[in-house]
Amino acid sequence: MNPSRVDFMVDMAYGLLLLVAIVLIATGSTGIGIAFGLGALVSYAVHVAWKMARFDPDWMTKEVTENIEESLTEEVSENVGEKVTEEVTESVEEKVTEEVTENVGEKVTQEVTESVEEKVAEEVTQEVTQEVTENVEQTLSDEIETIVDQLEAVNQRIDRRPRKEELDAEEVEAAADGDSKNNSDDERDDE
Repeated sequence: MNPSRVDFMVDMAYGLLLLVAIVLIATGSTGIGIAFGLGALVSYAVHVAWKMARFDPDWMTKEVTENIEESLTEEVSENVGEKVTEEVTESVEEKVTEEVTENVGEKVTQEVTESVEEKVAEEVTQEVTQEVTENVEQTLSDEIETIVDQLEAVNQRIDRRPRKEELDAEEVEAAADGDSKNNSDDERDDE
């Protein structure tokens, strides 16, 4: 059997099931009609998911991957930038303060120690902030380029798929071929 014919017949069967549900609702069996209709809709949703998986087996994997990449990019951009800046600034300030205090210690007065700590903290904070910002921007731009490449690949795959009009035309041609074949079989039977 031709897969497109099978798909057409299955779609028609689901349509008939929905029509039966509407008739049941209209004739007064509302509860039964609604239950029947919901069952038909759920089974049709399962059928559509199966059809999508058949035409594009990596469909669900790609959808999940894209969603995970988007959420990770958002979380990284929000959380990592702030936390890294704070942690690096704190640890650098602590280390620089400890080293300066140990080396200079008793030789330098209290005023010199405070002046050096302030200058070092300001310079380190600026340099670290600049480096962290550049690293985060580079990482995010790399991630965004990867996501854009993946989106372009998906768009190319979508463009390669047959359009609904093409599939409908194939179904009409197939139906016409089937009708002409049935007519010739009927003529043979008459003989």
